[in-house]
Amino acid sequence: MTQQDPHAHIRIVLVETSHSGNIGATARAMKNMGLSNLYLVNPASFPDEASYARSSGASEILDQATVVDTLDEAIADCVLVMGTSARGRKVPWPVIAPADCAERAAGQAGKGEVALVFGRENHGLSNEELQRCHYHIHIPSNPDYSSLNLAMAVQVICYEVRMHHLRQLEAGGEQAALRPMLQPGDDGWDIKAASVNDVEGFFGHLEDVLVDIDFHRRENPRQLMTRLRRLFQRAHLDQMEINILRGILTAVQKSAGATERGPEAKQEQE
Repeated sequence: MTQQDPHAHIRIVLVETSHSGNIGATARAMKNMGLSNLYLVNPASFPDEASYARSSGASEILDQATVVDTLDEAIADCVLVMGTSARGRKVPWPVIAPADCAERAAGQAGKGEVALVFGRENHGLSNEELQRCHYHIHIPSNPDYSSLNLAMAVQVICYEVRMHHLRQLEAGGEQAALRPMLQPGDDGWDIKAASVNDVEGFFGHLEDVLVDIDFHRRENPRQLMTRLRRLFQRAHLDQMEINILRGILTAVQKSAGATERGPEAKQEQE
């Protein structure tokens, strides 16, 4: 990770984590989303086997983790501190959503260190600790079951940081990581889109086969071809898909004892 990468200036701070497995799971969540700076405030047990086992290949983040005694030590050199909070306070404090947190973190990361702080598994951050934060982060979970596992909460915030970073890259034209690939013509699709002539040839072939197997009558169409046309048009077929479908239709004709009608055969019938 280079110094130009804003992620290099964003740290995840875990306060008094009681289960070391959650530290390992947090390291995994961080590595998934491209973050690497982990600070641990007075963990109950670290390092240990459970934390490394749960990290699932993110052991380098644990190797480089900074362990301190107090939250003040973990955030002393930071220009922005944001802490997760699931409950309201007597004194209102600025509260932001995870996406807004990511935007502010990225904006300040170029000016100095940014800390994203997560509390204890059983009761989160204390009021005093939350008062050390410029903003409280609220994850809008189900109010009937709002408690998140520590590593899951970290994953949500790290994901938003990652998504903001990717959107910034796309805005600068650097990559297309977020652009959807839904149909032929989109970046990454392997086959060219079928042309209008390709698709019309398929529809003609399809109608011929349906007539051959006595499923469709041209004199009493009952909107069958219209509905089938709508169905296949929604699929945005590519050239190979057209070829596959026409191959199937040809096999059906042969099995039914009919032959594929080419333009000459159609002219003779007319």
